[in-house]
Amino acid sequence: MGCATEHCHYSGIHENDAICRFVICNDSSLRGQTVIFNPDFFVEKLRHEKPEVFTELVVSNITRLIDLPGAELAQLMGEEEPKLPGGIGTASGFFRSLMSLKRKDKGVVFGSPLTEEGIAQVSQLIEYLHKHLRMEGLFRVPGNSLRQQILKDALNSGVDIDLESGEFHPNDVASLLKMFLGELPEPLLTHKHFQAHLKIAGLMQFDDQGNKTSAPDKERQIEALQLLFLILPPPNRSLLKLLLDLLYQTAKKQDKNKMSAHNLALMFAPHVLWPRNVTANDLQENITKLNDGVAFMIKHSQKLFKAPAYVRECARLHYLGSRVHASKDDLDLLTSAGSKELQPLKSQKRSRLDPSHREETQQRTEEALKELFHHIHSMPDSAKKKKLIRQFHKHPGTLTPGPDAPTPPVQRRTRSRSFSGLIKRRMLGNPLILERKSRDSTPESERASKENLHLLQRPPESPASHGTRAKLKLSEGRKEDSRKHLQALAPSTKEPSV
Repeated sequence: MGCATEHCHYSGIHENDAICRFVICNDSSLRGQTVIFNPDFFVEKLRHEKPEVFTELVVSNITRLIDLPGAELAQLMGEEEPKLPGGIGTASGFFRSLMSLKRKDKGVVFGSPLTEEGIAQVSQLIEYLHKHLRMEGLFRVPGNSLRQQILKDALNSGVDIDLESGEFHPNDVASLLKMFLGELPEPLLTHKHFQAHLKIAGLMQFDDQGNKTSAPDKERQIEALQLLFLILPPPNRSLLKLLLDLLYQTAKKQDKNKMSAHNLALMFAPHVLWPRNVTANDLQENITKLNDGVAFMIKHSQKLFKAPAYVRECARLHYLGSRVHASKDDLDLLTSAGSKELQPLKSQKRSRLDPSHREETQQRTEEALKELFHHIHSMPDSAKKKKLIRQFHKHPGTLTPGPDAPTPPVQRRTRSRSFSGLIKRRMLGNPLILERKSRDSTPESERASKENLHLLQRPPESPASHGTRAKLKLSEGRKEDSRKHLQALAPSTKEPSV
């Protein structure tokens, strides 16, 4: 079976970011079917075709993981000017921005806003450094300033450079790469994402009592960074992926180059994450948090540029015309407890009478409640979290999971309450009830029950008819008395019949 591999990408999106791979097979049984290998295909398609829907999907899940007040959320969305440490805003860099615009007009790479052309030029440096990862002190030892200036001018002119000629040293190239990042108008991770990165670096685990510990919550940090990287400008995301992969490979050779992920973070955090025009005094206690955040990105870089599974599913369902899920929680409702299949209705009815299945169901319920309990305690401190915890304490028997939770009683089938059903039960009776009554009843009770049944079968009377019936009863009683009196006067013996 012959297959032809094709590549396609949308205009306006970087090739490494939006490329979609698919294979067209010549097999007649599979002809017309497209096999998609890029799992983020629908994610990139949604980002390109419907950016507002894409941004709302991603940001809603970011706010689920980290607590962003109104102002910080507006900064992340680009609705407000970012407020940076030390009271410095992006507007104070007006002169720097003006110079970068002039450089962009001239086609200058260094100091200009990030473009695809600039990434193409800088990628030559990154490709060269991948071949010299064993150099001791790489990115720490400075290069020759004269050779760096020659190389910088060559990159600004847009010509291809033969870095393998031996004219330049790996330290020259490494220092020039840091210089390029430092001269960008804003850090590679952008100013409007600065507050979000501070919150992600502070995500910690919670113990069983719901208290925050000093251990980082790596899973939530990775998930939050995956989401945050999705809404980076495409050029920034492309260069960040190339850079973090280079630093990851460098850290893997730390036994040779003496550069661990932490050491590399100290070298690159000021260029990648620190806001422009700020000093170490402006950042104060946040310096350690920012440096640790960059070290975390280097260590887990191979996971950070994949969209979370629920975002992929949302994007796929959006184009397949199915119901779009707003967040991970919506998908968890469909695939709870490890994506177990739902049992048919008949088996559910049959399992109500099965004690072992009832115990298994109760155990699953308790495990789900425990997971929910831990999930609430792992949420960021907010009014919503406090409200959920109060609900747990208010209903400890039903919400708080425990080992001795009582098994819920099986609901019995309720009888019909209609008037016709009541009359039928009164007249015909339930066989089981009639048998019990006949066993325990006395002659007086039977007589009383017959009278009650006779009264029940009698239609309701008005007051006038009730008085008339009383008079008729009185006259019938007098006739009966006179008849008995005549019988007493008659002879007690009768004549024998012929």
